[in-house]
Amino acid sequence: MVFSSLFFLYAFLPLCMIVYEVPKSLSGKNWILLGFSIFFYAWGEPFWIIQMLLSGSLVYLCGRLMDDSMRKRELFQSRFFLALGVFSALIPLLVFKYSDFFLENINALFSLSLPLTNFGLPIGISFYTFQIITYIVDLYRGECKVQKRLDYFLLYESFFPQLIAGPIVRYTDIEERLMARSVSMHDRAQGARRFVIGLAKKCLIANYAGSLVEELLAGGRLAQLSGLEALLGILAYTFQIYYDFSAYSDMAIGLGRLFGFRFLENFNYPYISKTVTEFWRRWHMSLGSFFRDYVYIPLGGNRKRHYLNLFITWFLTGFWHGASWNFILWGLYFFVFIVLEKIFLARILDRLPKFVSYLYMLPVIVFGWVLFYFTSLADIGLFCRRLFCLDGHAFLNLEGRLILKQNLLFFLIALVGSLPIIPALKKRVQKQYKPLDLYSSTAYVAYNSLIIFVLLLLSTASLAGSSYNPFLYFRF
Repeated sequence: MVFSSLFFLYAFLPLCMIVYEVPKSLSGKNWILLGFSIFFYAWGEPFWIIQMLLSGSLVYLCGRLMDDSMRKRELFQSRFFLALGVFSALIPLLVFKYSDFFLENINALFSLSLPLTNFGLPIGISFYTFQIITYIVDLYRGECKVQKRLDYFLLYESFFPQLIAGPIVRYTDIEERLMARSVSMHDRAQGARRFVIGLAKKCLIANYAGSLVEELLAGGRLAQLSGLEALLGILAYTFQIYYDFSAYSDMAIGLGRLFGFRFLENFNYPYISKTVTEFWRRWHMSLGSFFRDYVYIPLGGNRKRHYLNLFITWFLTGFWHGASWNFILWGLYFFVFIVLEKIFLARILDRLPKFVSYLYMLPVIVFGWVLFYFTSLADIGLFCRRLFCLDGHAFLNLEGRLILKQNLLFFLIALVGSLPIIPALKKRVQKQYKPLDLYSSTAYVAYNSLIIFVLLLLSTASLAGSSYNPFLYFRF
């Protein structure tokens, strides 16, 4: 099941919100959310629900045993249960996501014919695996208390707003709200508003950008592209992946707030970044902070073997996204630029006008998405030849000009929406009219509600009239 579906919008979510209000106790409300979350996952993955619950249960058990060992000051046993918990969480991810990748490369390297497993990839396994790892590691570090109720822990693992495509929610972020929370009308209003904005970003911008990507870059048409068509295709993908993933994060944050949970932000206008380092502080922040706090810093951070630690971290960041060499190349691509920035490039950019940094970052980001989109290294090479006209063909052609003309307004809207222009304008207006308390006035509330209602109607119409509605990060 996906958020951007008519069934979710007008059946699952309303029913969940109604039934959620029936129990008076928090325990009953948590059971309702757990039941709906299991149904949400089982809607598309009825078989893999067993695996998800089993992984969570094993980590929960290891956490209980580790906490008991730590209370008895049995250091070896506590470390054993920590390792066992992390191991039991990672094994399904390694088996289902990476086993065929390793087998294919072993076959190619040693001229063997080992049979592939052809396992299906459980949706969301990369996200919920990292979530339950944060729990047992933070428990060992003393940053959270042991969760003694299995049902509460399974709710943390499987809570439907962030189950399938993040953001990666640490146990410490919602520990208190699992045990005690309330939902005000303001929470519901802000949660619904955030959800609808994310829905509109997905349905009205990401899906349209995705249709352009399909038209230009998919379907074996790559060899016939002009340079302009190749550029428009990768720019469309640049907007698609941002709007698609940030929209899901917006919807997850909004849904969480409807039920009293506060998830941290996952995107902060990454396309205004002036360096690669800044880009990764703004893009998929929950993933970046996970690798920083659970991989990079434990390896030694910048205290020892600095560049080796960076290499390992970015290798794993790329590999997390998919069992393919292009994702590893994508991760190491950012590693190279981060190292260059740490050595000298950041200092040079600081001395230059800001627009120079933007001119540096734009091609770096866009080419990074080339490596991310094409899983075949041969396709990456072919795309680059078409983009830079290395095969002797012209950059401009009639088809490319028509596509640009037809979609120029869309690209401008997508560009404006990816920049913090609207928040800056709202902040300026708020500052100017602060004595009038503009944002609590009846007129403003009515205007804002009307905008949200119109966005919901447009999104609904888009869903009803289109069959193209993928979420890119579901496959990771």
